[in-house]
Amino acid sequence: MASSLALAVSACGGGGETAKPQDNGGATPATPATTQPEAQPAASGDPQKLVIYTGRDKNIFEIVLPKFKEKYPNIEVETLEMGAQQILERVRAEKANPQADFWWGGTQSALATAANEDLLEPYKPTFSDKVPDLYKDKQDRWYGEMLLPEVIMINPQAIKKEDAPKDWDELLDPKYKGKIVIRNVLPSGTMRTIYSAMIFRQGADTPDKGYDWLKKLDANTKEYTQDPTNLYLKLDRQEGAISLWNLQDVLLQSKKNNHPFDFVYPASGAPILVDGVALVKGAKNMDAAKKFYEVLFSPEVASVLAKDRFQFPSRTDISKDDLPDFMKNLELKPLQLDWDVMASKEKEWMQYWDENIKGKGGK
Repeated sequence: MASSLALAVSACGGGGETAKPQDNGGATPATPATTQPEAQPAASGDPQKLVIYTGRDKNIFEIVLPKFKEKYPNIEVETLEMGAQQILERVRAEKANPQADFWWGGTQSALATAANEDLLEPYKPTFSDKVPDLYKDKQDRWYGEMLLPEVIMINPQAIKKEDAPKDWDELLDPKYKGKIVIRNVLPSGTMRTIYSAMIFRQGADTPDKGYDWLKKLDANTKEYTQDPTNLYLKLDRQEGAISLWNLQDVLLQSKKNNHPFDFVYPASGAPILVDGVALVKGAKNMDAAKKFYEVLFSPEVASVLAKDRFQFPSRTDISKDDLPDFMKNLELKPLQLDWDVMASKEKEWMQYWDENIKGKGGK
């Protein structure tokens, strides 16, 4: 179904993960490009088209897309929702015949992998110098749109905040056994980043210590839910009291969707996931994609998303007056990570976790 705000395939992504069914996370091959209708460049004078593969949610679309349509009414936008890992698999499968123009909502690891596989088109946007080097590709193949600190998520009705874990290692305390519920890891950019970070901090050269850490966490984990919706439901029902999640979505679910959620910012620091964007190499609607790039990162849109959707913008020139109070005062202490190593090792680490650790920590 195609329309200016078409929502075709629903699945889980990185930031703002809400009410999305599970994607395959790369467990099965993405649909080959030959089975999909081939996108064609717009002829001169015809309405332009823009195809976006996205890990973002409808609550973000309803802010951004109308602003884009207001500025460019002649561009028809089609969005297909899926998880960050699934986007990578699909763009990879379609390399010879790209069907997407713009990748909106990808983890740093997924985008770096795509860049290294020559799947992304370099583009230096007008705001390039406003985004720190830490949050963009050196060759301008992707840019971080927002920062997603990964935190300890709790239901304070099920566990008092003062009794909740204050840092990552406290999650392994036996007193939390059966109180932790985790969103299924492999399809989720958020969870893959958290778990990879936990391995890295124990020593990336010899991941055995990291695997042991995850095995202890698995022993305390009551359940892995298939998608974010089920994660929220388990916490709502107090079938679990603790989880690991991105800060933006914790705030969004508690302040906008009335879930009884709160967070603990880990004392040693948080993996700060860069949720980014990129142009697909060989895109058939490159001009429209570049226009969307600029609108998405505009100070106007960034400030609205910060206030209404709790997004931490990557741009450093957004006025503090245009940010919500909690964002002005919260220190985003980063966990020290080598993101290049994380990108190169993530697939190996997560496959090992899935095959050798998941559901076996208590055995």
